[in-house]
Amino acid sequence: MKIVFAGTPEFAVPSLRAAVRHNEVIAVYTQPDRPAGRGRGLSASPVKLEAVKRGIPVLQPETLRNPETQAALREMAPDVMIVVAYGLILPKAVLQIPRYGCWNVHASLLPRWRGAAPIQRAIESGDSESGVCLMQMEAGLDTGPVILKQTTPINDTDTGGQLHDRLAELGAQVLADGLGLLRAGIRPIPTPQPAEGVTYAHKLDKAEARLDWSQPADLLARKVRAFVPWPIAEATVAGERLRIHGAIAIELRHNAAPGTLLMASRQGLDIACGEGALRLRVVQREGGKAITAADYLNARRDLVSA
Repeated sequence: MKIVFAGTPEFAVPSLRAAVRHNEVIAVYTQPDRPAGRGRGLSASPVKLEAVKRGIPVLQPETLRNPETQAALREMAPDVMIVVAYGLILPKAVLQIPRYGCWNVHASLLPRWRGAAPIQRAIESGDSESGVCLMQMEAGLDTGPVILKQTTPINDTDTGGQLHDRLAELGAQVLADGLGLLRAGIRPIPTPQPAEGVTYAHKLDKAEARLDWSQPADLLARKVRAFVPWPIAEATVAGERLRIHGAIAIELRHNAAPGTLLMASRQGLDIACGEGALRLRVVQREGGKAITAADYLNARRDLVSA
């Protein structure tokens, strides 16, 4: 079997490792190297680094709409193309090239959370579970029928990063299962997505990280968890801008204006919200690193009696 793999970020790396187990990956597509870091030097994607380490040819076209790019893919005559968080749109002409079409590993239980940020939106919305779907790709945005899926609960303490890592490994398992069926001569029959329950996980925007204290504390606590490790929630607390890495919602009745510091102790900074209070437990000052509330108060003795 000849496999072409297309992916870019760290999420796709476990799936690439699953795809290469039988030395069937003949090429890897990933996005072009991008400027990164303080020096803004060009940086290779995690998928490219993994492919180079394994000696797999890497292609980095700016688009797949170019006829020459499509002709090169067609010449490879792949049996299947695996797409995992690639970041480029696959035109209909590309979807039709592989013998078994294009398979996508998507980090949600479709049709819920189609789109760019399914992991963070699931946590932010208070979903009790998430999962991964191996989907037969079609022209619509994550609308294709589902080949296989796996579920996992979302715990009350899960951050976006923790759920990301768990789903990345689940995605690799589902992909390995699907490829195993093909190797056994069994072409899995995809199940069309139901028309009900469709939601869209819009791309994360750094502006969303600014917390609105008029919102309920439980919603803000979910946002804090969802936005770790990026973009990291932030807010002005006692006159200082802080990034918030860890917080919990507190059931507390109060008459204070949203954003008021209600109490500061070694357990955390309790901030009045539209409903309840948000206890900040891990914060980051400008130019500093993430520290506990207790360590923060060592530098802000003026707040202890608040």
